Amino acid sequence: MPALTPTLPARRETSRGKGPNLPPIRGGGDDGRPDSGPNDHSLRLRRARIGLAIALTPILLLFVSFTTAYFFGEKLPSFDSSGNTMLRSWRPVPLPNLLFLVNTLVLIASSLSVDLARRKLARRVVLAPAAAIPGVSLGREEEFPWLGVTILLGLTFLTGQFFAWRTLAARGFFVATQPSSSFVYLMTGAHAIHLLGGVLVLAFAGTTVVLRRSLESRYIAVDVTAWYWHFMALLWIYILALLELTR
Repeated sequence: MPALTPTLPARRETSRGKGPNLPPIRGGGDDGRPDSGPNDHSLRLRRARIGLAIALTPILLLFVSFTTAYFFGEKLPSFDSSGNTMLRSWRPVPLPNLLFLVNTLVLIASSLSVDLARRKLARRVVLAPAAAIPGVSLGREEEFPWLGVTILLGLTFLTGQFFAWRTLAARGFFVATQPSSSFVYLMTGAHAIHLLGGVLVLAFAGTTVVLRRSLESRYIAVDVTAWYWHFMALLWIYILALLELTR
């Protein structure tokens, strides 16, 4: 008659002898998905700023190449075949200084307004967890459309640039008139195109409310565009100083 032996359950090895060695739960959430808390928001913001720095690098190199060509073109003479002589074809361009000054002030004001919009959204992101607690009231903040003001000022700057180009044309300086006028149109035009891209991004950030994007996503869009806008303001001051010093 076969003997029956009891089967004992095998003991599971533990790391410290206090319980079963279960696989770790990643993310810390109930469903095992990663958290999307403040750390995730900070990571997204850091990645967006790094992406902006990478995107600004070719723009900076573009204007450095413009500057180099501007200085070399100013010193290189041209050959006159009729008289077999070397002539200096680089003539100073009479800049519309008043219009450029007004445009500079408008761009500086827009840089301040977009930074106020960025700071307002940053404060809302910080206070959002406290505002979500039942029974906690943070009061009603005064709303001011700093983002809309920035877009309006940006369009005003572009309109002022258009009138500045018309003033240059009225003085007889067009794109193909001479190398010096070509560089003026080239640098100011390239700057205006890049600034128009910033206006479009700000307009998109303003429509995120209608698109029901999260507050964090709106803040990241405005934050990155604000730093881009500051770069455009500094770049314009550099272009204006370059044109004045080499005139």
